[in-house]
Amino acid sequence: MQRIDTVHALRQQLRLAHTPGQTLGFVPTMGALHEGHLDLVRRARQECDLVVASVFVNPVQFNNPDDLARYPRTLEQDAEMLQSVGTDLLFFPSADEMYPEAPQLRLNFGELETVMEGAFRPGHFNGVGIVVAKLFNLVQPDRAYFGQKDLQQIAVVRRLIRDLSFPVELIRCDTVREADGLAMSSRNRNLTPNERLQAPIIHQALTLAHDLMLEGQSPNQAKAAVTGLFAQQPHFRLEYVEVANADTLQPVSEMQAPGQTAICLAAHLGKVRLIDNLVF
Repeated sequence: MQRIDTVHALRQQLRLAHTPGQTLGFVPTMGALHEGHLDLVRRARQECDLVVASVFVNPVQFNNPDDLARYPRTLEQDAEMLQSVGTDLLFFPSADEMYPEAPQLRLNFGELETVMEGAFRPGHFNGVGIVVAKLFNLVQPDRAYFGQKDLQQIAVVRRLIRDLSFPVELIRCDTVREADGLAMSSRNRNLTPNERLQAPIIHQALTLAHDLMLEGQSPNQAKAAVTGLFAQQPHFRLEYVEVANADTLQPVSEMQAPGQTAICLAAHLGKVRLIDNLVF
């Protein structure tokens, strides 16, 4: 596995390694890797001739400096994990390398900015859009692999690809979970042992809403049940729960066609903000 930390070296290496007709798969990450990330790389390895992964904690997508400071950084461990699943090239630039100057461009993703993550993290998707556009431009992948846990981010990247005509196929991969249902996340490392024991309540709440809707209850009734569940959990602070169209992420008042209904939530557990969703 080649390890590269500059834009110049990345471009040089890709010119050497990526021959015409080969398929290039790309897995962008912010590091602190877990089995969910490795699952993305494995799928890219199965489907593509060349696999590139990036590790970059993108400062412009954090609207909370404390959140940025707490984000775990484990580059050497990440590199070993990526090599173990067949990554061909690891790109791990510094912030100065990616942003020689503070970006002046501002991206707006329309209605996606007004709901859920867009509403509670103003400016977040601008930062996501800028870094993904830069990485797509640098790596020039044929396919890019993202995990479903960040469902709204996938919708943002889909809009970026369509509006800017990136020749990239977006691959959404299933959320990988711990045995107790907790969605794997780099932020889980920041949970205390006691908080980690409580964290699966998030998946339990999503499952409750899912089951209620399959029984015929409305999205509003399912959301009220989730709100009531979290009201009984003093260590949690529920930020939002929403039932939305799985592609547009806009709220819905009834179940959608199979595979098009998403139940999404964000909650704070101690100092850690966790998100999760179910699509059905």
